[in-house]
Amino acid sequence: MIRILLAEDDEAMRAYLTRALEQAGYSVVAVGSGTEALPMLKTEIYDLLLSDIVMPEMDGIELAQRCNELSPSTKVMFITGFAAVSLRASREAPQAKMLSKPFHLKDLVMEIERMFEDVAAASL
Repeated sequence: MIRILLAEDDEAMRAYLTRALEQAGYSVVAVGSGTEALPMLKTEIYDLLLSDIVMPEMDGIELAQRCNELSPSTKVMFITGFAAVSLRASREAPQAKMLSKPFHLKDLVMEIERMFEDVAAASL
């Protein structure tokens, strides 16, 4: 089962995404900030960091960079509603996937499945 660490500061969005991803068959740990996510990356292994970009204290880009240092095998996907911020993310974390808000949950699940297609094929 794919383990997802979700960092999203909007409580309603965090609850919505957690519920939807769990219903899609993923194991989800959800936190409200990058500073909450960081210690979890130090102690647990996650397959995917799904992070909002614009968050207080530590933004998603910095979190992704720290994630890459702590857990290089963890894939990263950003979710954002800010076009200018997504351009910065593309420059500073080019390996990360980007999904712009608003998005349909089926699109999110489809993007996650795509990210892990190679992993699933390799384990056959």
